[in-house]
Amino acid sequence: MRTDEPREQVGDGSLPPERDSAPPGPDSAPPGPDSPPPGRDSLPPVEEVLAAIATGLWRWDNVSGTVTLDAEAARLLGLAPHAQTTTEAGVRSRFHPVDWNEIHGIVQLAVAEGTLAEARLRIMDEQGRRVLRTVRSRTKPIVHDASANAYELIGTLQEVNEPSPGAAARTPVTGDWRRSREAFLLDAGRALAEARSTEEVLRVAAGLSMPGFSPDGLAVFGVTGDRLTVVGHHGHHGYGDDDPLAAMPLDTDYPAAEVLRTGRAVYLSSPDEYRRRYPATWPLASRFKRESWAFLPLIVAGRTMGAWMAAFTYPVSFTPDERSVLTTVARMLAQALSRAGVAESERELTEGLQRSMMPTLGPEIPGMSVAARYVPTGGGLQVGGDWYDMIPLPSGRIAFVIGDVQGHDVRAAGLMGQLRIALRAYASEGHRPDAVLSRATRFLSGITDGITYGSTDNRDDPDHTATDPRFATCLYVEADPATGLLEIARAGHPEPVIRMADGTVLQRPIAGGLPLGVDPDADYPTTHLVLDTGETMLTCTDGLIETGGHDLETGWARIRHILENYEGFSGAAGDAVAAGRGHEPAAGAQAGGPAGDLPADLSGDLSGDLPGDLPGDLSGTDDDLEALADTLVQGVHGPSSHHTTGPLADRREDDIAVLLLRRTGRPEEHARLRRTMLTVAQAEPERVAGARGHLRDLLHDWADADQVDSAVLLISEMITNVLVHTDGDALLVAEVTGENGTRRLRAEVSDGSDDLPHKRHPGELASSGRGLVLMDLLADRWGVAPRGEGKSIWFELYEGPAAAGGVGGGPGESLPA
Repeated sequence: MRTDEPREQVGDGSLPPERDSAPPGPDSAPPGPDSPPPGRDSLPPVEEVLAAIATGLWRWDNVSGTVTLDAEAARLLGLAPHAQTTTEAGVRSRFHPVDWNEIHGIVQLAVAEGTLAEARLRIMDEQGRRVLRTVRSRTKPIVHDASANAYELIGTLQEVNEPSPGAAARTPVTGDWRRSREAFLLDAGRALAEARSTEEVLRVAAGLSMPGFSPDGLAVFGVTGDRLTVVGHHGHHGYGDDDPLAAMPLDTDYPAAEVLRTGRAVYLSSPDEYRRRYPATWPLASRFKRESWAFLPLIVAGRTMGAWMAAFTYPVSFTPDERSVLTTVARMLAQALSRAGVAESERELTEGLQRSMMPTLGPEIPGMSVAARYVPTGGGLQVGGDWYDMIPLPSGRIAFVIGDVQGHDVRAAGLMGQLRIALRAYASEGHRPDAVLSRATRFLSGITDGITYGSTDNRDDPDHTATDPRFATCLYVEADPATGLLEIARAGHPEPVIRMADGTVLQRPIAGGLPLGVDPDADYPTTHLVLDTGETMLTCTDGLIETGGHDLETGWARIRHILENYEGFSGAAGDAVAAGRGHEPAAGAQAGGPAGDLPADLSGDLSGDLPGDLPGDLSGTDDDLEALADTLVQGVHGPSSHHTTGPLADRREDDIAVLLLRRTGRPEEHARLRRTMLTVAQAEPERVAGARGHLRDLLHDWADADQVDSAVLLISEMITNVLVHTDGDALLVAEVTGENGTRRLRAEVSDGSDDLPHKRHPGELASSGRGLVLMDLLADRWGVAPRGEGKSIWFELYEGPAAAGGVGGGPGESLPA
């Protein structure tokens, strides 16, 4: 015998009279002529109104387990369309199983809070395979015995269509809404997981758009001692410095304070409910013109660390589904804020450690300006071994040091601090650059050789990571501010780059030795350079070059592009240089050389004209140098760097240290002078190729590409002759002078031999003897000048019309017959 068969309704005072679809009987008296028409002086009966809008009535008694339906309610539930009383199981079989679980939670919440229970429910056919319709249920619980959970529900059923997105109805729905909720929670979790700071977490929380309902105002509260604090807010403009929420005692009658005290959420569906429950603090909330509020605890590891407030400009009933979404978001928000707090604490600790090890640049240096930057690596502990330093010397000169200890961990940072102190001590004793680095390599070898004395207990360090050998690269520059003379020693470090007054960028070859700590007996030769007025020297660690997946070649090309296009150092000069670079390159101007093989996004335009008239003061200001430092870091570490990724698959991140040194003053005599100097040692014949590229860089904007090729050929011949026919080194000095379009190139190669070259007439099969012949054919003027010790051979090339003045030896030549 089935227990869910419907029973005929036999009188029920709680429901309206039975409504069937039968027409009026013959005994029904028609309305008389004097009867008032319906709706004019009185309202129609309730049952007629409900029938007109296809709304059914039902009553659900949980004690007896019976459900009473009128005819329309029975029809909507897929039962016979007449009034009846059936069992709870019979009605439950008509609901979608998922919807039944939802309505059970909604009813329990309504009973507990005395509110309406509203839900959308899918009605299934008898087999439970097909959805007949969707109905909307609105019921009011009447509690008979709270202790026994005895209650009954009285309400309505009405057929509805599935709401479109953004519909006014904000009650829980099934199907698409549930899928939207799941997608929203996935997206919210992903966005909050990627936030790395409290500010980012709050920004993500403010941008969350919840399915079906979205808060208009957000606030996150924390606790400090016994006081409520505001961590951040969105859509709530505070009271300024006198904000009463900023330091409210926890025992205040305020929802967020109650949440922090109890760890339970507070939902306020209307201003009346807020005013009734929290009358003392209602005036603080009324100014924001909100209609509903949800205050949820932020719980991490069982501890309430804060509270999250979501405020709405429209009434929200906070159904179980809505509360579930808010609770889930609050949990994710609490985890994200906890992670961000830990990350910020670690970041503050590591940055404080790095700052304590990084020096200040000291007082202003007459005749020079200095700028420096340090950027920690993007991952891990954000500590590393990069450093820079500026050391006043007993001689009145200034030493500039930049270096990089192997690794990106606490040990690298510790070794960096020790090495920096050792270098400062050696320099302060007055040692020359080569001696400073020689002592430093012995020092680092001694503390990283892995030998410990007085203890053999390695239980805390079984892998010997605390004593593993490390090396360090370093560039040590001793500068004379009065003359611009630079004495440089290099230990495996990237070579410096010179930006000339007109924007030309040259990488200066510097003799060097092994990195510090590799060989305690290593030697470090010294290279001498002169930094002319208006020139800037860039020294950096490899992080500036390689960050972003670049190798040395493409990384230097990126830095060159930034330096050449920087428009600081007195606006007129920058504008003139920028305007000159706007011209089309001369035919073949990029043939060969480092820039000719680069991709378009890295090489830039290296062929523009020089400004014809540079201003008298090219020194720029300290702010210009600081801006250049920021531009360099931003170009390789900021958002714009993602447009110039390098050829390597992995986007390597590394510490970045940058040190810029600029010669200041009034360079009237150097305004149209571009000069470079380079030494090629007997033991380094491979640097002849570097000298050729160096000259091409110097002539990057020369009008005639054939003359550039001729100059490169002559320089290569002159340096090679020195290395082959003498026992000394070759010193190259090249300078470009004059106005744009009529400039002169003078290149000179000197050596220590007194033997002068002889002009010969080689045969077709001869392997040598053509050097001076080429000089006579290609140079506008050339010659050999004996000196007190050694000699120099030079040539000149003229740009533009002056080049037509003939070739061959000019005045002052000295050639043996």
